[in-house]
Amino acid sequence: MHICHVILTHSFAGSERYAIELANAQSAEHEVTVILHQRGCEQRANALRHRLSDSVRVLTVSGPKWWASWQAKRLLRQLQPDVAHAHLSAACKALKGLHGPLRLATLHIHYKPSQHAHLDAVIAIAPWQLDALPPRLRSRAIQIDNWTSAAMASNQERDEIRQQWGVGPDDYVFGALGRIEPSKGHDTLLAAFAEIADNNTKLVIVGDGSALSKLRADLPTALESKVIFHGFSAHPQQCLAGFDGFVSAARSEPFGLVFLEAMVARLPTVATASQGASYLGELFQHPVTPVDDVAALAKAMATLRALGKTPIQRDLTRFDVQQRCADVVAFYRQQIEHPQ
Repeated sequence: MHICHVILTHSFAGSERYAIELANAQSAEHEVTVILHQRGCEQRANALRHRLSDSVRVLTVSGPKWWASWQAKRLLRQLQPDVAHAHLSAACKALKGLHGPLRLATLHIHYKPSQHAHLDAVIAIAPWQLDALPPRLRSRAIQIDNWTSAAMASNQERDEIRQQWGVGPDDYVFGALGRIEPSKGHDTLLAAFAEIADNNTKLVIVGDGSALSKLRADLPTALESKVIFHGFSAHPQQCLAGFDGFVSAARSEPFGLVFLEAMVARLPTVATASQGASYLGELFQHPVTPVDDVAALAKAMATLRALGKTPIQRDLTRFDVQQRCADVVAFYRQQIEHPQ
């Protein structure tokens, strides 16, 4: 089977991780092409190209979103793959008016008519996304859990990153990891942390994004020695190993690959009731808190800290990368063999 993934974003985050890991896994048994924007091929830590396997063919487009989408559509017409799998807005628009391949997308956020109504099929990453689908697509949709291929970091890596942060062995480190955008609620996290901060408790925020500069500017002087902004990390599992507890204050988190990564690191977790946290909450062992409720989040963080640095081992079999990627390919075949 010839599978072509289209990813026209520029920087690495959860949706891009999903697409790249899927392409890499599929390339072991199928012909896989990935269409990237040139900016995703730049020489920087959060670019995309260097994360793809050598067995994946990479083609590039350039320019603003509308032009990149047009170029991607032209490439797809030339390639005539069996499957054209789009990821996020500009890539989905590249599939409009395309004839021949199975045209589908993963709902990395939620169903949007302008992005998804013209497609042949969709893959939901969480059950709640299916409710918004129109009847035609609902009959050609499947929910497949996200997956993780992360490996647990070593104790040496934990010691090294904590030393880099200037964190003592007896300090308790709350950590957050991911894009720093308004939807991720880092302002709520900082407000909650301010209520429980002491000299032996630190908060490390790993990631980059549009809200970072304002977070830094608004940080109270009293928290400057207790909050560490690590920036983007090419080695998230090492950062997770340096945490003692994982916290998500997200207002919106469709699934949350980072939750799976935190579970691989055996971190106790507290989270606000975003869509993904509500879906995965039974694995957290701590109840989710209301979104934007500073007092409730602070109380949950204090409870987590009081329990000490006890790792939690979970059964993550259902998030196995090979099995879930096999489910995706099986869905391709089903849709190709039984077109509407």
